[in-house]
Amino acid sequence: MANRPDNEVELHRLELRFAATRVSDARAVQRLVQSIDACGQLIECIAVGELRPLPEGDDKAAAVPLVLIDGYRRVAALRKLGRDTALVECWRCTVAQALAQLLARSRSRAFTAVEEALLLRDLVDGQGLSQREAARQCGRDVSWVQRRLQLLGVVPESVLRSVCREQISTWSAVRVFVPLARANAEHAQQLLSSLSQPQQTLSTRELNTWFAQYRCAQRGQRERMVEHPRLFIDSLNERERERAAKQLKGGPEQQAVAELAHLHAQLERVRRSLGALQVPVAVPLSRACRRVRGALPEVDAELRRLGHEVAGDHRHCADVERPGPLAARDQPAAAPVA
Repeated sequence: MANRPDNEVELHRLELRFAATRVSDARAVQRLVQSIDACGQLIECIAVGELRPLPEGDDKAAAVPLVLIDGYRRVAALRKLGRDTALVECWRCTVAQALAQLLARSRSRAFTAVEEALLLRDLVDGQGLSQREAARQCGRDVSWVQRRLQLLGVVPESVLRSVCREQISTWSAVRVFVPLARANAEHAQQLLSSLSQPQQTLSTRELNTWFAQYRCAQRGQRERMVEHPRLFIDSLNERERERAAKQLKGGPEQQAVAELAHLHAQLERVRRSLGALQVPVAVPLSRACRRVRGALPEVDAELRRLGHEVAGDHRHCADVERPGPLAARDQPAAAPVA
């Protein structure tokens, strides 16, 4: 029998005591099957017990059971591949202590994309591994390694340092600073400098709002925005609070008046645009016209209902406040008298 590594254990020695506590995930197991088949088992299973070599000639009889704590999906993948052994790390403690340690480890955070990219750069540039070898040892494909390393190529080093110092998030670095640096490197550097000041910090959500406003701002306003991002967001929030207070005070009626005014202006623009067209028209425009015509009857019914009630209220008020003959209204001409 060929010599095996000290941490290689026969699968039949593993006691799957906690299999019922694990959620089945066939896709995850299949991904492990592909990874183990391509790269081998990279992460050891965890078990409790004493890992000592078995006497030759009586393997099963003298086998010491090992309670599997972590690695149930890896064991399932190994069995799908027809493997007989698994790499196992044995903890010399009680099962209760092992479970508690497993739960404590489950709270560990995952690496961000930037952290993974920086570690991969050290593997490739510092340790001299090829991208293919780095991918194999990490249990990933080469395209994943390339994407992570490309991330470092588009993110400025100053931004990477700010990410590592937790001044900005990875999301902000990729979604805000990368496109901003491509368009205006000076503004990107000024914004980064402004955000490094304690009184100027912005959350990721606020920075996303800031960037959306920056895209629509003119040159002079952009200069002020990168110099005082906190002031800009505070003023934007204040305007939003004022608008919400005004909307709350006016109620749904005021909101309906504003929406109807906007709709009236929009309909007038649409009327002018359609008036310049000749039939036949393109299919997308024809479909859009049918959709709008289909929605008009319901809207028209509501407008007639509310308009009729308002007109009725006004006529009633006129009768009470100013008695006398009513003004003549448009009516059909009277028929000739016989």
